[in-house]
Amino acid sequence: MESDGPTPPALTGEAVRRPRRRDVLRGATLGAAAVALAACTPSGGDRARHTGTSPGPRTAVFPAGFAWGVATSAFQVEGATTADGRGPSIWDTFSHRSGAVADGGTADRACDHYHRMDADLDLMKSLGVTSYRFSVAWPRVMPRGRGAVNPAGLGFYDRLVDGLAGRGIQAVATLYHWDLPQALQDAGGWENRDSTEWFADYTAVVARSLGDRVTRWLTINEAKIIAQQGYQTGQFAPGRTDRVASGRVIHHLGLAHGRAVQVLRAQGVTGAVGPCLQLAPCSPADDSAEAKQATDLADVTENTLYLDPVLRGSYPTALSAADPEVARGIATALRSGDLETISTPVDFLGVNYYSPQVLGAAGPITRYPPSAAGWQQIYPSGLTDVLLRLHHEYGSPEVVVTENGVPDAHGEDLHDPSRIAFLRDHLLALHDAMAGGAKVRGFHAWSLMDNFEWSNGYSQRWGLVRVDFDTLRRTPKDSAGWYRKVATSNQIHPA
Repeated sequence: MESDGPTPPALTGEAVRRPRRRDVLRGATLGAAAVALAACTPSGGDRARHTGTSPGPRTAVFPAGFAWGVATSAFQVEGATTADGRGPSIWDTFSHRSGAVADGGTADRACDHYHRMDADLDLMKSLGVTSYRFSVAWPRVMPRGRGAVNPAGLGFYDRLVDGLAGRGIQAVATLYHWDLPQALQDAGGWENRDSTEWFADYTAVVARSLGDRVTRWLTINEAKIIAQQGYQTGQFAPGRTDRVASGRVIHHLGLAHGRAVQVLRAQGVTGAVGPCLQLAPCSPADDSAEAKQATDLADVTENTLYLDPVLRGSYPTALSAADPEVARGIATALRSGDLETISTPVDFLGVNYYSPQVLGAAGPITRYPPSAAGWQQIYPSGLTDVLLRLHHEYGSPEVVVTENGVPDAHGEDLHDPSRIAFLRDHLLALHDAMAGGAKVRGFHAWSLMDNFEWSNGYSQRWGLVRVDFDTLRRTPKDSAGWYRKVATSNQIHPA
């Protein structure tokens, strides 16, 4: 663990706040993606909130060049956790703990994508997608997290990226999707300030190998979930329950993101670079002052705590009121110059959207229909809210939706009308946001195939493609056929 070091600057106020920037992104916008959309009613105003749960059936045409994709992560699909020199990750350790995973499953085999990559790439091609968001497993590339590089592990991703290019599919690579090498966790993990340089070194290794062929780079996936589930509730790896520690982790993840952006630039990668944020629109359950206050505080811990450092170079002033322990953890980790690094300009934002937060005086409530996941409320217009907020309040950055999806409803198998309805309504909501000015360049359905769903194991199926976990046979669901029609026609037709 790092020492206390010099006295950090104040967490809020002039010592860390910088003037709000309206233009924080580098690079030219994609001309083709700016083509006018088919007419539909835009949603205007700052942080617009919607009351309906569905945009309603209609035809929606997307701009030429819009990227239609699917997404996975390494730990959830690759399996082969001890093959070809791969080292253990914190999720290997965590998932083997008794009671850590709901059904007792592990990702030792998962979908065995590591050995079935070519067939899975052919499967993607058959779906008509033009973009694939995957993650690189740090312990596969550097088994102990630092030092020696594993040529076999790095070679897997080299073949993957070449295989995508040969099928006309863009590579969208995530550098970190939760699988920290266990050796680094043993050295303090993300609580250790040195983790930011470990990550920078790892980034350089991957960039040197893949930097000329990746279309988009995502630095860190969902820092919010790492902090909340991994360090506050203990439900995800590494299974900690220490809110102050989670604040240090949040800060170091932000700093690691900034360092990765700098390293990718220095390595001369040809692709665009950005973070991946999970955002949740927050709204009050009623008109009471208590519900309004709860909403404002929840918005800090759900959204602005992660948006503001990257896009404004500051932490939100209300953080100490929203979560004093997290604020204290950040204050102990913050050093002069950190926020300048965290806010190194990026080319785009990766946005994951699943569910809103509705707050009453006593805390979150369920207002919208829940999915089979339990925690997820199905509210398509929340995606419009998130994207228009970025447009109105954060300088209208270029955005790619990097995850959006739903598990099979109870009783569904290959016939999954609930997923088709979910995707249709969310894509129409995305189309509304684009009509309102949001610069959205692509969409990735979560997920390509059923996989290891973290602490839920194999009890939930989120894929467009069904995986028989006994035989590992892949079978496209009805939603895969529907999505193929959307991707190949670049439009949505009324159901």
